[in-house]
Order: sequence, then C-alpha cells, then structure tokens
Amino acid sequence: MRKIPTKDEIQKWISENPTQTSKRDIAKAFGIKGAARIDLKRILKELESEGHLTKRRKTYRDPDKLPPVSVLAVMAPDADGDLFARPLEWTGDGPEPRVLMVLREGDAAFGEGDKILAKLQEIKGEDHQYKARLIRKIGSNPHKVLGVFRKSAEGGRILPIDKGSNKDWLVKAGNEGGAKDGELVEAEQAGPAGRMGLPLARVITRLGDPTAPRAVSLIAIHQLGIPDDFPDEVIAEADAAKPAGLKGREDLRDVPLVTIDPMDARDRDDAIWAELDTNPANKGGFILWVAIADVAHYVTPGSALDREAWKRGNSSYFPDRVVPMLPDRLSGDLCSLHEAVPRACIAVKMTIDAEGQKLKHTFVRGLMRSAASFNYAEVQQARDGDPNDKCAPLMETVINPLYEAYEALKKARTKRQPLELDLPERKIVLGDDGKVKSIDLAQRLDAHKLIEEFMVLANVSAAEELFHRNRPLLYRVHEEPSDEKLDALREIAGASGFTLAKGQVLHTSHLNRLLAQAEGTDQDDLINISTLRSMTQAYYHPENFGHFGLALRSYAHFTSPIRRYSDLIVHRALISAHGWGKDGLTPEEIERLEETAKHISETERRSMTAERDTTDRYLASYLSERIGDEMSGHISGIQKFGLFVKLDDTGADGLIPVRSIGREFFVFDAERQTLIGSDTGLTLAIGQKVLVKIAEASPVTGGLELELLQVEGANMPSGQRRGPSKYRSRKSNKGKAKQDKARKKVSRRRH
Repeated sequence: MRKIPTKDEIQKWISENPTQTSKRDIAKAFGIKGAARIDLKRILKELESEGHLTKRRKTYRDPDKLPPVSVLAVMAPDADGDLFARPLEWTGDGPEPRVLMVLREGDAAFGEGDKILAKLQEIKGEDHQYKARLIRKIGSNPHKVLGVFRKSAEGGRILPIDKGSNKDWLVKAGNEGGAKDGELVEAEQAGPAGRMGLPLARVITRLGDPTAPRAVSLIAIHQLGIPDDFPDEVIAEADAAKPAGLKGREDLRDVPLVTIDPMDARDRDDAIWAELDTNPANKGGFILWVAIADVAHYVTPGSALDREAWKRGNSSYFPDRVVPMLPDRLSGDLCSLHEAVPRACIAVKMTIDAEGQKLKHTFVRGLMRSAASFNYAEVQQARDGDPNDKCAPLMETVINPLYEAYEALKKARTKRQPLELDLPERKIVLGDDGKVKSIDLAQRLDAHKLIEEFMVLANVSAAEELFHRNRPLLYRVHEEPSDEKLDALREIAGASGFTLAKGQVLHTSHLNRLLAQAEGTDQDDLINISTLRSMTQAYYHPENFGHFGLALRSYAHFTSPIRRYSDLIVHRALISAHGWGKDGLTPEEIERLEETAKHISETERRSMTAERDTTDRYLASYLSERIGDEMSGHISGIQKFGLFVKLDDTGADGLIPVRSIGREFFVFDAERQTLIGSDTGLTLAIGQKVLVKIAEASPVTGGLELELLQVEGANMPSGQRRGPSKYRSRKSNKGKAKQDKARKKVSRRRH
C-alpha cells in the first residue's frame, strides 16, 4: 500500500484528471486499498467541508461558483425575518447555493420575486454560501445628479455642477439623507420624469466638502463631460442579456486558463495558459492560449449598448471609482472571466519556438471556465517558492509553464528591442475616509511583464490575422518622433556627455543605447524624461503606420474589449472574417472606421486628462497638510515663467515660479530648455536633482507651488528673494535694458 496522499496532491490530481474523479478513481491512482480507503474518504470529506472540492453524485470536482456580480431573485423572508435570494443563472451540477441579502440603510424595499443585480461574497461554515449587497434593482435606472446641496425649510435643493445643466433639483423633507448645507452630494431622481415644476431628487451619498478628496474624481468626470450615467434603454438591454451557451463555440472548459490581475481588479477580460510543445520539430517551444471576453456577443452593432459604448470610447479609472464603458451587468458579470464560471470568449492559440518567435496562430470562438482568478503578487510569490493554498495545486500544470514560456518571449523581446523607458509609476492608496493614505511605488513584477508579453503577442496575432484576410480593422498606431524633437533630444544628450546617432533611420535600439548610457548616472532622469517627451502620442487608425515604441510593424488592440471600444471593433472584424455569426463588423461600421478611430482617440485623451487632474487634486490635498516640509525631486520641465519639479516620494508635479528663484534675472533658452542666471551663470535644466519646500497646495485646482532650496546638492544664494512687486510689473525702459544686458552676458558665456 502506498502512502496516503496529501490534500494538495489529491487536488492536483483531480485538476489534471477531470474525467476520473470518483473515489474509486482516486484510490486507484494512488494505490490505496482496504482500510486505507477510510483515511482517503476522511480527507475528501475535509476538502469538501473546506470548500476546495464539491461532491456531485459519486464524483469530486473543483466547485462551481457564482460570479462576484450576479442577478438574483428575491425570496420571501424566512421565519427569522432574514431575506434570501436565489441565483437566476446557476450553471453548476450541484444544489443551487443560498444567498443572504445584507441590507444597508437607504436600500430600496424588496418584494418577493424582485430581480436585482448584487455583489456577492462567498461564505464558509454557514447555512448559506454567499451574502449579497444590492447594486440596483433590475429594470430600474434612476437618473443621477451631482451637485451642491442647499438646505431650505421644505427640505432643500441641489445645484448641479454638470456642464450645461441649469435646472435645480428639489429635495423634499425626509429625502436629504442627512446632507448639510453646502455639501457636495450624489442624488437620484425621486419622482416620475416630465412632471411640472422642478424634478424631485433623493440624496443617496454625501460627499462632504466639494474640495474634499472623495469629491475630486466626480468633479473631473463632470468637468470633462465623461458620461457616467447609463440611459434606461442601455440598462434594459444589459439586464435582458443571457449567458452565452456552447452552440457554435469550441468547448475550452477543460483548458486550465487562469486570470492574473491587480488585487482590486474590477473586471477580468483576459485569461492565459501555456504548455510545452510536444512536436519534436519545435523542441523547447510552447503553445500559448490567450482567451478574451466575447463582448461582441452581448454588444451588437447598432444596439443601445453599442451606441453608448461608442460614445464613451473606453472606461475611465480613478483612485476611488471607475466609470465603465459597459453597464456592470456586463462588465462585472456576463463578460468578466470569473473563476469557475462558464464564459464566452474569443481565444487565440499561438505556437512559439524556443527563442520566443511566433510560428503560427489560430483563432477560435469558444466557451471557457477559468481555473483560478489570481492577483499578480500571489502568482509572483508562488513562482519565487512560496505558493499559497490557491496557487500550490496549479504550480506544475499552470504557473511554472507560464513563466517558462515567458522566458522564451523575453528572448524575442530582447531581439526586437522595444523602447525601454525607466519611469516608475506611483499609485494613490485611499483610506476609508476617502483621503490619501499613502503614495506607493507600483511594483513591476515578472508576473506583470508575463501578462504584458502574452497580450502583446495576442494583439500582434489579431492584426496579422485580419491583414492576411484582407479585413478592415483599427490599428494601434505609434509613429516615430519628429526630426525637431529628435534634434532637441540629441542636444540634451550631447550636453550630458552621451550620443544619439544621426543620419540614419531611427530605431528603438538607438534610443535604448542612449538610455543605457545614462543608466545609473546623475543624468538618468533627464534622459528618460527627455526621451519620453520626444515621443508622439499613440492613436487609432484604419491604416497601418506601425508601432514605433513596441518596434512592431502591425499592432491592434484585441485584449480588453470590456474597457476599450477599439478592441470590440477588432473582435467584430474577427467574427466577420471567420464567419462565426451575424454579430460581426457591419458595412456601416466599416464606412465610418476613420470617424470611430478619431473619436475613440479623443475619448482616450479625455480620460487621461480626467485621471491626471484627479491625481493632481488628490496629491495637492495630501501635500496641503505638509506645507513647509522639505522634499527632494528633479526638474521635469522648464518654461519662461518657472520650473516644474516632480517630487521623488509622491510623483507630484509642482511649479517653482521664476520670480522666487534667487536675486538675479534668469534668461529662458527655449532651444536648450534651460534657465540661466545672469549674474552667477547658474543653469537650471531638466533632470537636475533639487531640494524644495512645499509653499502652497490647492486641493481645488490641484496646483502645487514650491520653493527652490538646493540644486544638485548646492544651496541657492541667500538673501532677499524677488517677490511680486507692482514696480517690477511695469515695462520700464530701465528694467528692459537690464534684461537685455543679462541676455547678452549669457549669450557671450555660452559661445
């Protein structure tokens, strides 16, 4: 008799042999006979009670689960007054799970049979398997308004801050939600539309001071006109959607695809798997799978959902919220590749050789079931030798092969030489009160890079597939820098003692050599920032102009259709190209591809602006409590009116007005992007390390004003600084002559 297997060994065997999962099969596999079967039965019972396995008839399998966002039907209260709901789309083989409703103050009253969209949390050791919190009732979509509450004797009014809105909302007594006069609030329509007089509203969320951190993202959303309220017909279409079945699809449910996302992921639209290629002709090669949520199945051309998704162009992400491109019934439920839930997908199977070069690819429209939903940190920890209980059973079959395939892809990346900028990202972490708790440096784990390389290869495959089939699509285009910007970069590089070759066709490898020269030197930041600023902005276009930054001839966005309309267009093009259904790209869409490309490029920039403005406001609010503190940073920009400094700890950008620097005149050299002191010759340039003091911080505007204390470790000259003066604002001949003299002095020194 063999040794009784551990729980991990049993789980691993069941995952690898999903068709042989009876107790007899398991006992036979591990050579367990006689009385030892009692111990095996005990272990299986423990795994079942712990939720790792579920027993269906006489077999043990990984349990089916409900998605984190699900549609439920409310049941009548039980004898104890507790309210339960049943899932309307349970696909598991086992008994339907029980869901306890957890009501919050302000939730609408429920009646038996009401359909709701709810957020679920799995529960262990209770008489119910999930608890649920209401998102909204199905069939209801009350209009929302953001504004300032003004209290009155009969209740109050809400003065909207929406652009173009000039109508107040009336709040009757009892519907104020505890709001105080002058607070920023979110409210929803409280009465029928189209009534005489002011529309009625009910306060649903108090956001407090309009300048407080919790309000800043909403203000940016409304100032930039990002739609954040779905029309009724869009919600109705989303609510009517049903999960896709297997008909017309390839069954991928036995492929152990997994999702790897941030800890706080709001949607999961990509899943991956890899295995060693067993073809002797491709020794050391791999077969990679990338499966992407089949959004096109639910968002069909010309539908209300489609029109709204086109209008939004993309989802917008903020530290405290997301404005999705699609309603949460789709983005958080039917289109999200949740663990152990069947989901429609469009998948690409790619074969690479040992050097990471793609040999071939095949696209399929399928039905998958994610084997696990991981986050980056736990996958990296597992790969580094410390797997948790969730990762351990999948180490040999899933996680290790993914990393081995990534090692091959890295070889291809090194050969291709995409642009390798070193610009660390920072993440704003909010506390429960909505205030900035910390500014964390975003980790760049191999797990992140692994996903990036898989997605890049899938995007390349989509572009190549449609090109070879002569089908229209939207390419992701990134053109090379202009000659003028390259000349400016060469000048900065030369002044720093580095070289950027001239007189040849520019490749990313040339820029990477420049970045490598600067790495570890005092000019590292300067060269990275200057290289970034020399780049053009990426955009969408029906014609292929290549992707300079990634060093790719053909590139299209295919991997994020839940949050980008461009990817939905590519999915529809693939559906048409393969004849998978009637939900492909229509002639009308093809005709307006150029218009769509321009529009979604603009919505992308709009979201970036809103996200940047929100980040600036959060950082200004965070730093407003640190007025007078000294911080290190580096000069990130120079203009005639002053210096822009990026602070090292927070990544915040602040301005040092030129009027506050020293006691001399500073001459702006636009060509070299410098400010030069007329008396001392002090040269202020991009990339220099500085010590500054926080002088002012405005949470309302996001503005941050700094005082310059040191440049490259040297103190600024002491003495009276030139502050604002009514005399200096006059354009006197004496002042002008002094400035002209300073410019000539600087010019002579430079030449």
